[in-house]
Amino acid sequence: MARRENPEINAGSMADIAFLLLIFFLVTTTMEVDSGIAKKLAEKPPKDYVPPKIKMKNIFEISINKNNELLVENEHMELKDLKEATIKFIDNGGGVGNPVEGEKEGKPCDYCKGEKDPELSDHPNKAIISVESDRETEYGMYVKVQNELLSAYSELRNRLCQKRYGISFSELEEAYKDSGRKDEALRAKVEDIKKSYPQIITDLDPTN
Repeated sequence: MARRENPEINAGSMADIAFLLLIFFLVTTTMEVDSGIAKKLAEKPPKDYVPPKIKMKNIFEISINKNNELLVENEHMELKDLKEATIKFIDNGGGVGNPVEGEKEGKPCDYCKGEKDPELSDHPNKAIISVESDRETEYGMYVKVQNELLSAYSELRNRLCQKRYGISFSELEEAYKDSGRKDEALRAKVEDIKKSYPQIITDLDPTN
């Protein structure tokens, strides 16, 4: 009886199949991406740019030390109190603001609900939030501080937008996005609220 030979398996195509499967999984697999802090970096000013003089009362100084302790205007503060203190500073309305397009000089804030404290900011468009951290500050603490600041601006914008347009600013922005950013009427409203409460947050170089 003749010996039966086993057919050889062509292994050359196996590598091709494995390669195709690898490409398939790379294309179809979704990856979780952590969302960061939405911030627009300042553009580099021209060489002949002369920075405006800023009164110290229009700067809200926040510092986070290496022990993750929060100091606001050189006084210790709990994180839970930061949002309210920030709103009080931004919305103070204690003076005249920077002139906007079409104005020769600035005007007082007629929508602010603050106490008009002479020691706090003159106007929301002059209010600057300055954040300084230590090189040993935990990133998680830095993010929590930024979230409280953004939440303060969000609350002020929502309040004003509800008063002017009968809708929260969050809903207004969503409606504008849903229009493909093509609805000019919605765009004008969004810009109006942003200009009323411009988000001015600066980060200083970390300390050692």
